[in-house]
Formats: sequence, structure tokens, C-alpha cells
Amino acid sequence: MVIFSAVEFQCLMPHCNYNFASSCPATAVPCRNLFPARVNYCNRLLIKHLQCGLRGVLMNSRCRTRIFTSATVRDEGEKIEDVSLLSEDLTGASSDNKQVSGVPPKLQERDFTDTPYVPVYVMLPLGTINMECELVDPDELIKQLRTLKSVKVDGVMVDCWWGIVEANVPQHYNWSGYKRLFQMVRDLKLKLQVVMSFHECGGNVGDDVHIPLPQWIIEIGRKNPDIFFTDREGRRNHECLTWGIDKERVLRGRTAVEVYFDYMRSFRVEFDEFFEDGVISEIEIGLGPCGELRYPSYPAKDGWRYPGIGEFQCYDKYLMKSLEKAAEVRGHSFWGRGPDNAGSYNDEPHETRFFCDGGDYDSYYGRFFLNWYSRVLVDHGDRVLALANLAFEGTPIAAKLSGIHWWYKTASHAAELTAGFYNPSNRDGYAPIASMLKKHEAALNFTCVELRTLDQHEDFPEALADPEGLVWQVLNAAWDVSIPVASENALPCYDREGYNKILENAKPFNDPDGRHLSAFTYLRLSPDLMERRNFMEFERFVRRMHGEAISDLEELCQNEETENLADNM
Repeated sequence: MVIFSAVEFQCLMPHCNYNFASSCPATAVPCRNLFPARVNYCNRLLIKHLQCGLRGVLMNSRCRTRIFTSATVRDEGEKIEDVSLLSEDLTGASSDNKQVSGVPPKLQERDFTDTPYVPVYVMLPLGTINMECELVDPDELIKQLRTLKSVKVDGVMVDCWWGIVEANVPQHYNWSGYKRLFQMVRDLKLKLQVVMSFHECGGNVGDDVHIPLPQWIIEIGRKNPDIFFTDREGRRNHECLTWGIDKERVLRGRTAVEVYFDYMRSFRVEFDEFFEDGVISEIEIGLGPCGELRYPSYPAKDGWRYPGIGEFQCYDKYLMKSLEKAAEVRGHSFWGRGPDNAGSYNDEPHETRFFCDGGDYDSYYGRFFLNWYSRVLVDHGDRVLALANLAFEGTPIAAKLSGIHWWYKTASHAAELTAGFYNPSNRDGYAPIASMLKKHEAALNFTCVELRTLDQHEDFPEALADPEGLVWQVLNAAWDVSIPVASENALPCYDREGYNKILENAKPFNDPDGRHLSAFTYLRLSPDLMERRNFMEFERFVRRMHGEAISDLEELCQNEETENLADNM
């Protein structure tokens, strides 16, 4: 049974300025004057009825979709692809039904024909390789890979989990399951993006398996819990190792960066043939929780809920020693401590004296602390990427940044600050990271390119989020230093609205420098994606990312009807 929900239309009345947070009077955001037209349906026949009229526009309840229309072409000379919408209402009755009266007849889209080719990869499921380093359900996987290949997907992304490969004994690596997987991918003439995953899997959004850090690391942590990131209350985060031990020989005689390098070097030697024949197109280097270069500032297991500001994660003894040393060098040894007024995980900025407008984040001490905190992040990336280039010489490498878009429309950008991105409204916090990546000729992989600011304002107006503004800032910081920029979606996406937003970010319209994403990785391969309606919408997206022409909607619907008839024969 498919349940349709939440259809909304954009009102084209003039914009107004409305302050969503009276406590932040300096921040005003545009109001889009939405009015809802919500209808719920539970009829499988609805899909058949809408195959030509609403192909891919409405989605099931797993991914709520909104329909937005505009009466004007955005820029003079821009191509528009017209897609017919409703001639009848959702129940098959005439358009006189009041629930859908006034529905515009056209949905306007950019035409991406002959635009630059952007490769599309698909992330494999997190549990593709089990804890014994065996390939799980290879028969089903190869069917899915063949299906992806049939729609011209360029390749797949896979996590090489540290907790699986070097699970029990230091420097004893088991790559057996990955070797079988890579051979399967090569036989299908697909490419591979490989992630060096030095973090735990489990406990975050979308995690459906649990893969801990290596057992021998956990045993060290029992005796020395300061090898893990720690918050002000002393709670340890076991997602990854603190950057405070990057140069400390506390891992059975090795530093953390030496452990990472040995792992990467073993991978390079083991899979030499896949590097030589070009199957492995890129190596993404895990630099923190979820493989992202950030502090684990918003852990759900410690009670964080969106849109909480999170907490600073610098209270292990190694990072505190670094902070104390930095304070002494500055000549203010009493600054060698973390803020005591920055609130807790689920606070809002105005509820704290550190992050509120005019708060201590912008004091002399606050600027010192945040400079140090963000510098530790940049230095960690610098050290690990230097060794990655040594291990993977000649192969492109990449680093991933998370899209922390909540509280972006406040002065302090509190959620970004606790994550290590020193990006308040009066400072560009992503330029130093981009410069560090440029030093190592590493690509930047950024998330949340499918999110719309308007949706965030509607669903969580109190969060003062702006994913579109954040994406534009980060992408331009990378493009300004001429490094490749790749991206991926932050949440599952099956609808045309989300795909259109990705396309707009992938290929900015009328960019005088012709800038575009170097690649896009879709999160992730799943039964939902492989459902016929979702997969046909995904195929259309891939073709547009490749710059191919898209035939009119009627032809696509006819093809679908033919396939359905064949399935029923």
C-alpha cells in the first residue's frame, strides 16, 4: 500500500520579511507565503492513474514532497522543460474538486541538455561486508549493480571499515570480502570510490548496522579513555579517536596518524591491480565521525536532537594539554580551559551566554578559544591527508565535510562552532579548510545539496537554518582555490524536487567560469531506491547529470506502461 501525503503549493504573493525568532531581532528571513493543500490517499490504483500526470512529482510517505511552481522564467534565455501536471484531481474526479482547485498547469524545470557531464556514483549499503570481512548476499548485490549499470551509473562508493579489516590484532589486515566485491565491480566495468572509514558505524541517522572500532583499540580505551573525544561532563565518544593523539604513541607504540597510514598503505598494496587498471577512481579519507572532518559535537546517543547546538568536544587530557599550551604562548594561561557558559546539546543559541547575540564567542577569550579549536581540526586534516597522498600517490583523494546548516541565520552559527567550523557571520570559516585541501590537491566532498531553505523554515522555523546559503558558501570557498568539489545528499531522496535542487547546485546556471561538481554520490542503494517509480525518477536524474536530452513525459510514461504490461504477462 502506498500512502501519499502532504502536497503543498507555493503562493506567488510578494515576499514579506518575518522574524521567526523574536529573540534574534537582527535576523530576518523571507516568508514564502505558503498555503497547504493536504490530501491523504491509500489506493494503489492511484499510482496507475497518475503515471503520466504526476510522474515522480508525488512520492510515498517515506519522502514527503512539495510541488512548487513559478509563472516566470528565472533568467532571460534559460531553457525551461515543461512537464504537465494535473488535468484531473488525485481521485479521478474533475478539476472542479475544491481540494485541488487552482493547481497550476505547468511545472517548469531547467533543461540540462548538453551541460557538463557530472559522474554519478551510488553508495553501497553499510553492511555490504560483514564483521568477518565476507561479502553479504553477493547474488542480490550483483543484480542491483547490473540494474545501476543499465541506467549508466558511473560507479559505486564503499566503506572500507577499520573495525572489520584490522579488527583484532594491530597490523593484521583482512581484505578478503573487499577483494571479491571489487572484482565484481570491475567485471561490470563500474568505477569505485573507496572510503577509508576510521570511524564507528551505528547510532547516527541512516545507520542500520553496528561496526565498532577495532577491538584492540577498544581495549586500549578501557585503560586510557582519553584516546576518545570527551565533552565537558566527561562523556566519552567512541565514534573515532581524538585528534589529541595524532602524535602521541599511545596505540601500542604507534601514533594515531601512523596507524592510519599503515592501514592505507596495506590497502594500496593489496589492491594494486585495481589502482593500475583505473577501477579505483578516488579514495576518500575518513577524518572524523561519519568519516567527516568535524568534531562529534551532536551525538544522538548522548541525547542530542535536531536542532540543538551541540557541545564542544575537547576535554580529553591530550586536547586540554594542547589548549593550555596555546594559552601560555598567548600570554594568558587562565585561558587554558573550555567555555563554562556554552550550554548543553539541545540548547538554542540565545539560551546561552556564549552563543547569544553579543555573547562570549566574540570576546577576546572566545575568539582565542575558537581559533584554537578550529585550528586543531585543520591541522588534523593536514597531517592525515599528507600521509594519504604518500600512500595513494597518483590517485585522487578527497575529504568530506558535513553540512551543518541549522542556526546558520544567527550571528554566532553555534552548531558550526561546536563542530569545529569557525564560521560566525563576520568570518569565513571554510576558507582555511579549502586552503588546506588545496595544499594536498584533495577534493572537497560536501553534503546536503538536496535541501531547500524554504522547507527548513517551514518544518523547523526555530532552527533558523539555511542549507542553500551554506552550500553556496562552501562550494565557492573550494572553487575559489581551484579544487574539485563533489557532493552527496544528506538524507534519502526519491523525488524530482530534491533531484532538481541537486542539479541546480551541480551545474550553477550562467556561471561565468563554467564551474560544476566533479562528481555526485547518491545516498544510498536500498530497496526503496529500486522500486520502479523511484528508480525511474533516479534514472531521469542520472541522465540530466550526464547532460543527456530527456524525451517528453508522455514517451516516458508509455515506456513505463509497456514495462508494466510485460511484467503482468
